[in-house]
This record gives sequence, C-alpha cells and structure tokens, in this order.
Amino acid sequence: MTNGQIQLPDADGVLRAYTPRTEPLPLTIGAPFTSRTVYSAAHVVADPYADTTPDSPAAVDWDATLAFRRHLWSHGLGVAEAMDTAQRGMGLDWAGAAELIRRSSAEAKSVGGLIACGVGTDQLSVTEVGYPYSLDEVRAAYEEQLALVEESGSRAILMASRALAAIAKGPEDYLEVYGHLLRQAAEPVVLHWLGPMFDPALEGYWGSTDLDAATNTFLEVIAAHPDKVDGIKVSLLDAQREIDLRRKLPDGVRCYTGDDFNYPELIAGDDQGFSHALLGIFDPLGPLAAEAVRVLDTGDTGGFRELLDPTVELSRHLFQTPTRFYKTGVVFLAWLAGHQEHFTMVGGLQSSRSLPHFARAYELADGLGLFPDPALAAARMKNLLSLYGVNQ
Repeated sequence: MTNGQIQLPDADGVLRAYTPRTEPLPLTIGAPFTSRTVYSAAHVVADPYADTTPDSPAAVDWDATLAFRRHLWSHGLGVAEAMDTAQRGMGLDWAGAAELIRRSSAEAKSVGGLIACGVGTDQLSVTEVGYPYSLDEVRAAYEEQLALVEESGSRAILMASRALAAIAKGPEDYLEVYGHLLRQAAEPVVLHWLGPMFDPALEGYWGSTDLDAATNTFLEVIAAHPDKVDGIKVSLLDAQREIDLRRKLPDGVRCYTGDDFNYPELIAGDDQGFSHALLGIFDPLGPLAAEAVRVLDTGDTGGFRELLDPTVELSRHLFQTPTRFYKTGVVFLAWLAGHQEHFTMVGGLQSSRSLPHFARAYELADGLGLFPDPALAAARMKNLLSLYGVNQ
C-alpha cells in the first residue's frame, strides 16, 4: 500500500489504485420511525472454529449473530428473522432456523426490538425424486413453523415454499393452503412473494409463470382474508409491478418492498401511496437507511432520496446475477465493518463471489462511508487481497 492506497482488481483482473476514505459518514441514532415500518432482513454469523462441511448443519456463532441484531435495533430498524438473507435454504436448515427464531425473539423482547420471523416448509427436503409430498404435508409443515413463531411472540412472515411450488397443480392449491393458514393464524401475517431470481425453485409461484395471472391469485388470497394480512413483501425486482400491486391492496394491508434495485423510489412513494420496507440490503445499510427514513419522517422526500439514492449502485452490485448469492456480499461487508471477526459463512458460501466482486463492493461501501472504522476495513480488505496473491 502506497500513500494509503490499495491496489484493487477490476472485472478484467487489472489492478488499479484506490484511496480509502479516512472518516465514516457521520450518523446519529434518533427517534423511532413514524412514517414507515422498516425491517432489515439479517444475516447469520458462522462459527469459524466448527469442524463442518458445506453439507453439515449450520454452525452458528450465536453471540455475534445476536449482537448484529442489537445493532439493527439500536438504529430503530426491525429485524426480519430467518429469511433468505440468513441463508434459509442455502446453508441454514429448519432446525437451525428454529433455534435462530427462538433466540432472536427472546432478544427482541429483552431490548424492545421489532421482529418478524419467516415461516416456511423447509422440513420437507428435496429427494432424488423431487418433493414427494401431499398438500396436507405441506400445510402441516407450515403449521409447525407458524406455531413456533407465534409461541415466540413474533409476527409471522409466510414465506414461499419450494415444496408447494413443486407439487401445486394450479392456483387452486395455493388458495387452499394459504387460505387454511390465514384462517388459523392468531395474528395478521406478512405474505412473502420471492421471485425466481432469488430462488429458481420458486418459478411459477401462485400457480403460473405468467406474472399477471400469479398476481391475480396472490390478490385473491389477500382479498379473502384482509383481516389476517398485515402486509405483503414483494421481491420481484420490478418497480412498476410493485406499484400496481400495492394500489390494489385492501385498506389496511401494507406493501413492504423487497426490491433491492428500486427501494428509494418505492419507499418514497407517490401521490397514490408508498411502500414500507423489508430489505436484505438494509443489513449493510442499516444506520444510513435509518437516517434516511428519519429524514423522510419530516416530510423531506428530497433529503431522503439524497441520502438513499447513492446506495443503489452498491445494492445492484451485491444483488447482481446470480442474485441468490447476494448474502455473500452482505456478510463480507459485515466483516469489513467490524460486526464479526472473520469472513466465514455457513455452507462455505463465502466462496460464491469473485475477488473483483469483493473489491468493487468494498470500494462502493467505503465511498458511501458505511464503515465505522475505515482503517479497519482497509486493513481487512488488504488481508483478503493478500490471500488471493495481490501484493500491496
């Protein structure tokens, strides 16, 4: 490193000099949000000393994992727990997710933090012949997880089910399963529509690959049980479709954007409404996102966009195709920011992005002032580069 510079490889493997910033973005902790409900989906911290393989059950560092959730709560953000950001279905199995839900829900109670937890069917694992289950078995798997989340005292997020996507014969099967779950839910839930860019196994969810037809089925589920739906979380990376969908929701049903490409404009909204937020990108953006929402609370939409718009380039980089590997960049930035002492992920997922990808993520995050200690982030980036044979 010369004159404080770091040599970073670009997409073509060519090294170029980058000068890290010396001060973080000055951010303050303020009052709770008033204009939007905002959840950050949160990652899990792996135990780096566990003797595991990619196929082993997840070994989680519970102290570091819960400390990160306290970090999010301290800035006023809610935590969306045991979602795909926590590597649900990509290293974290149901047993691990259940323990995560129990621990995080208890932690939320102790600090007064807002929390909602993912309910799915990942007890039903894929076999050599696919998903050999009935609709009754899918419903029972959902019920088991819903009961655990409700017993923990957290709000439930009904996640999309790989098993249901595999065995459903059409929209009527979705209407049956979701209708049953909503009727028995003790409190209103969040319905989560995760697109195939996040999980290819969810192609054709709601009974059709035609998104207009799928949207109609989704809306039919909500219209039949509006009192049991707190809101919907849409992760299709299609801003106009989300806008059109939220305008069709019954009164009192919220739209939580899950669009990690277009979130500033969707949260800001228009003269016909706005989206709340449940976003994986708010894991690394937590304090900055919270600052922006507090500005929005004052009615200053321009100030909100001025703070949040510059983060979109980083988000689009982390969520680039294959989008499902965005978790790797999220954990990488948590390590650089000092929220954990290592860059290890459950299932060995730290290997899922390239060195040029990491280099660009570091550069963009540093430029935004996201690192509380820029010198620590630069030193850790330099250590990673050296492991790849890049000498400074």
